[in-house]
Amino acid sequence: MLDVTTARVELTREQIVTYRRSVNGFDDRLPAGPTALRRAAWAGLQDSAPRAALHSIHARVHGTGPDAWEDRSFVQLWGPRYSAYVIAARDLALFSLGRLPSDAAGRRRAEDLAHRLHAFLGGRRMTYGEVGHGLGVHPNSLRYAAPTGTVLIRWDGARQPDVWTVPPPDVDPVEARLELARRYLHVFGPATPAGFTRWAGIRPADGHAAFGALGGSLTPVRTPVGDAWILGDDEPTFGVPAGLAAAARLLPSGDSYFLLQGADRELLVPDSDHRRALWTPRVWPGAVLVDGEIVGTWRRAQTDLTIAPWRRLSSAQREAAEAEAASLPLPGIRQGVRVRWDD
Repeated sequence: MLDVTTARVELTREQIVTYRRSVNGFDDRLPAGPTALRRAAWAGLQDSAPRAALHSIHARVHGTGPDAWEDRSFVQLWGPRYSAYVIAARDLALFSLGRLPSDAAGRRRAEDLAHRLHAFLGGRRMTYGEVGHGLGVHPNSLRYAAPTGTVLIRWDGARQPDVWTVPPPDVDPVEARLELARRYLHVFGPATPAGFTRWAGIRPADGHAAFGALGGSLTPVRTPVGDAWILGDDEPTFGVPAGLAAAARLLPSGDSYFLLQGADRELLVPDSDHRRALWTPRVWPGAVLVDGEIVGTWRRAQTDLTIAPWRRLSSAQREAAEAEAASLPLPGIRQGVRVRWDD
């Protein structure tokens, strides 16, 4: 159980933001290699906006090329909240079984659909539209089989995703959920059971049970937006003085750094008008990170990239953002990126 009687560690906004930038590798990109790719995908890489996962990797890892999201160490699946995700293949159980419904009806629905899907495909790969037609169901319903760990996809952003089945991971779903909660706490911390529940797309009871099971390894903290928890092993990192922040990073729509809800958004972006500009009712824009703070939004159409800053930026800051835009690995695009400032 979570011990709510223990004195809480006081954390400032600066400590929290510095910590989150550090665990994401934004201040100093990780050296290229398989270890860096897995660390970049520690909480998964949302890929609902075409090639968002690629841009998230680029923001974290040196030397990211246009095909980095297709590295053989990665797989794609319908992950948290049934969104498209790129994850490390060795972490498949976490992002699938870790979200398997614990109630009998929900679990039966996932497993029955997974069995039907596996029998229909018979080892083939097909588009999800073809599979839906063959099974007589709406293609979007196929995502509900993903928490069994037996369904993978490949979506390049231009066409319907391909779907196929694999053997289920040999992992206890409860253990998978606990590790998924640890990942969430490490990347999004300080965090709450309610926040974990929303992010993972699981039942509130399951989210609270996971935090309760981790209770002995968690440290209670008080933040400017309320009480929360961090991993005990991460507590020393929150006390490390802020280093030199990177000049600029362009974070794509759905990047884990700002994949937040409620009061957590207020902590990251204090101004309410700016929050409305970043977290829009429809598809979110990307976030422009300059000198360690989100200072605006960006959107791209082919080689045209528009940056809408929330305040006046210096010439050096604009140049840093433009250099970051020019370095984006864009599949199939050979021309340079043209940046337009929407002041």
